[in-house]
Amino acid sequence: MTIVSALLSGLLFGIGLIVSGMTDPSKVTGFLDLAGKWDPSLAFVMGGAIIIGSLLFPFATKRERSVLGSPMQLPTATTIDRRLVLGGLTFGVGWGLAGYCPGPALASLTHSGAKPWVFVFAMLAGMALFELTERLNNKAKSKAA
Repeated sequence: MTIVSALLSGLLFGIGLIVSGMTDPSKVTGFLDLAGKWDPSLAFVMGGAIIIGSLLFPFATKRERSVLGSPMQLPTATTIDRRLVLGGLTFGVGWGLAGYCPGPALASLTHSGAKPWVFVFAMLAGMALFELTERLNNKAKSKAA
């Protein structure tokens, strides 16, 4: 049931991205172009998500298990460190340059030509590079200990 729920949630999210026009990279770059022809439509999509999240998150924090019975795994980190800041900057620069973030890029694979494929390939390569550096760092730490 968990896989079916994940599939349906992903399909609903992807359809919502397509219907709202958020798979169009010009919407994102238009939103980020504050000095030019600013497009506020992404702000409305984000605002809707923030409203829903802020209404439902308090209920999630009180639960030990999800509706489907899986353990709730809410974030516990509260510090802003170098890794968080650099990760956020990297994400933001990539988002601004490409006009895609992971969800819209995946939703665009079937109808937007080569650009989302290049983005997804670069995203996967970045994820693999991160995993490799994490393993090397952990191996170096364990040898030093």
